[in-house]
Amino acid sequence: MDRGELAAFLRRRREQLRPEDVGLPPGARRRAHGLRREEVAALAAMSTDYYTRLEQQRGPQPSEQMLAALARALRLSGDERDYLFRVAGRNAPSPAAVATHVAPALLRVLDRLSDTPALILSDLGETLVQNRLATALYGDRSQYTGLARAEIYRWFTDPRERLVYPEHDRARQGRALVANLRVTHGSRGPQSRAGELVRALCLESPEFAQLWERHEVAKRFEDHKVLVHPELGDIEVDCQVLFTEDQSQALLVLTAPPRTEAFEKIQLLGVLGHQRFEQAR
Repeated sequence: MDRGELAAFLRRRREQLRPEDVGLPPGARRRAHGLRREEVAALAAMSTDYYTRLEQQRGPQPSEQMLAALARALRLSGDERDYLFRVAGRNAPSPAAVATHVAPALLRVLDRLSDTPALILSDLGETLVQNRLATALYGDRSQYTGLARAEIYRWFTDPRERLVYPEHDRARQGRALVANLRVTHGSRGPQSRAGELVRALCLESPEFAQLWERHEVAKRFEDHKVLVHPELGDIEVDCQVLFTEDQSQALLVLTAPPRTEAFEKIQLLGVLGHQRFEQAR
């Protein structure tokens, strides 16, 4: 581990970013143009003291999970992410780990979406990052581990996953998830994590096994759908999807026309999410 180079690299990348680059308000009385240490720490979900010690060459060797969080917080490119890992004394991420490194271009768009739910998904339907309103709508989808990180696994193994859709639309959503997985399975192969998901679901869910045998292949995202919130009820949204060039990640944005009931409910999501946070403290 090269503590000096790690500290210098982190400091330089932090200083090159502006608050607006990561979706933060500019704020007042800034003596420096870059991000503050506490802002980077918050973006990476670590303590300010831990991050400060890294920049002061006093910290322990960061884990791969910590480095991945820092790479995302600092909006590093693939080459920059690999360099961060190496100077920290870790091997560059494996292909599987690279697939979960959020594309900086999508993050830049997500950072600017503060008034409507938006989230970035991997080609396996894993939520890589979500904004505040998406968390208020769906809950925190970043908390899952293992196969449960993929929406399709939860859909066919946990009945609670389906509650966000009206009952009449659940069959369509299930078919869409399976068709999406077959696209990824075809590109990654049976020995990939997509293949692992297929094998596990065929054993655990007769419904999935039946749908898998239909051999439907498509990247499906419904243009218009109804989502069910436990407190606000049905919310009609339009869905827009932006893919990375290699189709490995997608930014999903949910909107509603201004001055509609759905639009007002989306605005309320932020209030409800903040209230829940305050009550949980």
